[in-house]
Amino acid sequence: MNAAWVRVCATSELLPGESIVAWDGDTPILVLNYDGDFYALEDRCSHEDFELSAGSFDGDEATIECVLHGAKFDVRDGRPLSAPAYTPVVKFPVKVEDDAVWTRDDRD
Repeated sequence: MNAAWVRVCATSELLPGESIVAWDGDTPILVLNYDGDFYALEDRCSHEDFELSAGSFDGDEATIECVLHGAKFDVRDGRPLSAPAYTPVVKFPVKVEDDAVWTRDDRD
């Protein structure tokens, strides 16, 4: 199944250190700008079903911390960096085209 790309925002609307939540159907996707590069993760902590977007995005360290229990994840690949999370967060593809950021839920 080829999922359609979803326009998130203009590149000028998501500056380094900022994040935004986009939706691909029922899937909330957290898109983050780390040092000028864009990354997309499912907006759900892998430890407990809670929005990562409610937590703190550290634009210097490329991490996001879940506000619920303090689990940290690398925004570049979704890998957990601290307990209580041990499973990566789902990562989605990102592309920049026509001065806009795009993503999609490419899971089957």
